Amino acid sequence: MGSIEPNNLSLGFVEALYADYLKDPASVSEDWRGYFRSLDGDAAGADFRARPQLGPAQASAGLFAGTAGTAAPSRNGSSGDHHGIAALQDRADQMVRAYRVRGHLFARIDPLGLPPKGNVADLEPSYFGLSETDLDRTVSGITIQGPDSLTLRQVLERMNNTYCRSVGVQYMHIDSPDVRSWLAARMEGSENRITLTREQQLDILTRLTDAVIFEEFIQKKYLGAKSFSLEGSESLIPLLDLAIEKAGEQKIDEIVLGMAHRGRLNVLANIMGKNPRDIFHEFEDSDPQLQLGRGDVKYHLGYSSDWTAANGHKLHLSLCFNPSHLEFVNPVAQGRLRAKQDRAKDENREKGLTLLIHGDAAFAGEGIIQEILNMSELKGYSTGGTLHVVLNNQIGFTTSPHEGRSTTYATDVAKMLQIPIFHVNGEDAEAVAAVVNLAMDFRMQFKRDVVIDMYGYRRRGHNEADEPAFTQPLLYRTIERRKSVREGYLEHLLKMGGVTREEADRIAAKRTEQLEGELSEARRKEYTRTQEGPSRVWKGFQGGPETGVKEVETGLPAARLTELMDMLTKLPAGFHPHPKIEKILEQRRLAGRGERGLDWASAEALAFASLSMEGYRIRFSGQDAQRGTFSQRHAVLHDILDGKTYMPLRHLSEKQGPLEIYNSPLTENGVLGFEYGYSLDTPKGLTIWEAQFGDFVNVAQPIIDQFIASAEEKWRRLSGLVMLLPHGFEGMGPEHSSARLERFLAMAAEDNFQVMNLSTPAQYFHALRRQMLRQWRKPLIIMTPKSLLRLPAAVSPLEDLTSKGFQRILPDTAARPDKVKSVLMCSGKLFYELDDEREKQKREDIAILRIEQLYPLYPQTLAQALSPFPEGTPVTWVQEEPENMGAWRYLRVRFGERLLGRHPFQGVHRPASSTPATGSASSHKLEQKQLIAKAFGERATEVAAKTLKNTQVEG
Repeated sequence: MGSIEPNNLSLGFVEALYADYLKDPASVSEDWRGYFRSLDGDAAGADFRARPQLGPAQASAGLFAGTAGTAAPSRNGSSGDHHGIAALQDRADQMVRAYRVRGHLFARIDPLGLPPKGNVADLEPSYFGLSETDLDRTVSGITIQGPDSLTLRQVLERMNNTYCRSVGVQYMHIDSPDVRSWLAARMEGSENRITLTREQQLDILTRLTDAVIFEEFIQKKYLGAKSFSLEGSESLIPLLDLAIEKAGEQKIDEIVLGMAHRGRLNVLANIMGKNPRDIFHEFEDSDPQLQLGRGDVKYHLGYSSDWTAANGHKLHLSLCFNPSHLEFVNPVAQGRLRAKQDRAKDENREKGLTLLIHGDAAFAGEGIIQEILNMSELKGYSTGGTLHVVLNNQIGFTTSPHEGRSTTYATDVAKMLQIPIFHVNGEDAEAVAAVVNLAMDFRMQFKRDVVIDMYGYRRRGHNEADEPAFTQPLLYRTIERRKSVREGYLEHLLKMGGVTREEADRIAAKRTEQLEGELSEARRKEYTRTQEGPSRVWKGFQGGPETGVKEVETGLPAARLTELMDMLTKLPAGFHPHPKIEKILEQRRLAGRGERGLDWASAEALAFASLSMEGYRIRFSGQDAQRGTFSQRHAVLHDILDGKTYMPLRHLSEKQGPLEIYNSPLTENGVLGFEYGYSLDTPKGLTIWEAQFGDFVNVAQPIIDQFIASAEEKWRRLSGLVMLLPHGFEGMGPEHSSARLERFLAMAAEDNFQVMNLSTPAQYFHALRRQMLRQWRKPLIIMTPKSLLRLPAAVSPLEDLTSKGFQRILPDTAARPDKVKSVLMCSGKLFYELDDEREKQKREDIAILRIEQLYPLYPQTLAQALSPFPEGTPVTWVQEEPENMGAWRYLRVRFGERLLGRHPFQGVHRPASSTPATGSASSHKLEQKQLIAKAFGERATEVAAKTLKNTQVEG
């Protein structure tokens, strides 16, 4: 259809009518007889195709291409005039388009029976200048899936059935005529219904029964306990069943599901296959010692299982663990699927599906939705299309839709994409089935997201102890009178003769009996809960305490480093880099040969290259990650003549591990969540997220708090994600100075992650390699430098990359312990300023230790670093951050006023502040001078006086 021009379509229609007319003039309507007689002065057999201004030749242009307006058409022409035929067709086309554009506003999608959103007059035939007698006249229907010609009454009936029954569809915002035509053909051809066999109907009834009986059972056995019931939206269970079965037909191997708490227990029991006795045991909660300080509530837990579809195809299902923050699991689920696809080398994104279940209030209200929609078709983040299912309860806790959104639908944000949005009445189970089938086909055909907005209601309050009638008395009076969706569907089947009441009762009785048996088992004293073990890809890796985890040698032979750097600085023939890039590559080449120091970017490139050559997958994303925020990385080079790109890191060897570096969208929560999810399914890969500046991490706090910092304790889920956060005080203002180191240290406990503030390129090289070579998988947060990227002193000789490995504390090799009277401890860039001041003052009585890994920081590690200095030697922690930020309070709480019981312990820092740093560059310089001076025992007032005097002299 989509490839045929509208005029040709109409021409074929008219030719067919003309052929009928030549055989028997009475076989066509009086309008067409009059038209054909008028051709060439009533000359029968005249070639109407040669005549100009052929009225019906425009018959289906608007209907086919969707270009006709929707305002009331001109009334020119009468039914007796052959020009009236063209006008009739034009009005019919406008009416069809109006149904396609606005029919969803009239659809009966609300199971509570609230009136449709549209103005009824907008779709009345009279609005388009059509009378009752016009409805029996024939028009071209060739662009509607079905007969080539229909009466207007038949067109009207088809449009109503397609767009105004239990399914409302928004798709005319899609720009592509081909996509619109594909959707129109599928929907109008079936009138948005699906023909189900008796077996399929019984399957739907069984699934509805499972959902209803499970909720009723929970309510009876655990009265008042929180379960976040699915009641009112039980059609979710057959919807998921149908989607998974369709995925089996499409040969999909992996489905990753993400959802909030509403209905999760039902999904766990009836879709994921979690044993109900385990769920009941969680309700019993009879062992207070079992989860002391760990675990999560039962309606946040995830699960994985295998599913065999009716056609025999096997799928793996993974329901992600999810915190209370509703929608933030979405990018995590998508990142997990992308990792599974990459491991399976599914470059066409055909073997996996992300299925996300949303709440209506959250879909409209949470900004993370816009973020994941925007990411959905980007090269670095696409997964072949996500199936979004909105569980539309028409309420958010106690907030009504008119209080919670400014849009017509909860799903209107999805119109930012070129995708259809299907609104469906959740109480019409067969309409739900039709929509699922079409949505899955659309996703597979176009590799795009698709949205199903399933309208239901919430039978109870936000939780089972909540009284919803306090705030929505009228709504809940209506809900109280409603029977379950199962009863409604059963009545439908009974009328159709598809099932008997006895069959339905047996299904319900069997399910109840099964649940009673599972409950009895869960209450047995000797019952042991089933523990889900780690997936096969995590075999050989470990989490838990670092105690006993062996350090690894991360250094490489100098010859190997030189070889790698030569490969990294070699460009293909005919590639024209920017002249400044040529100079950078030459400097790196010399550094790789030991002829100059290695800077930060060079050490990073060698770490990536060496790991890739050892077979590890590397995925790196972030804002401006390819070049680097500070123009330091230049991992992807651009030809200045033709704009083509070249990534040396990907051209090392045919056997190297996959290596990807992506510039991310200006999104933190979505991208960090995606990369965290990716790391969950890539234990043998280095997954990195880099913030443009360290303060950008502020926007991603929910992912850090609720996933990265706590997932192992809550859900026993490991991750080796690396976060690179530019940090350091250089006069760039309150935001671009701090990555909020103190927040990570405040969350640090039970060896949940690693926190570093490194001072040399070699340490960075070893830290990245160590992250992969150790089998201990924990997130790694690195406060990365800015000014050190080009500081001449902040380079590493090649031999520092050949040494055994990472050092948690860097000793002061320049200090003589017998002369040291005090020890300064610091981390990151501040070392170079302290060391420079020590040189200026010729202070041999001060040693400077660099704490490279701030967490985990073990007393024995500190004790070894301080062992050269006698007991009683004072130790001072020096930091750039204010007193209430940085590492000071963490260290003071951890070690007290006397470090390890041997050394007086104090801190030097900026005064406590509500903001990280000053916005004045000159004030920053003064503060920094005062800070350094204080570390060396000089009072701040003296520094200020010196600064003022120097300023006056210079003036």
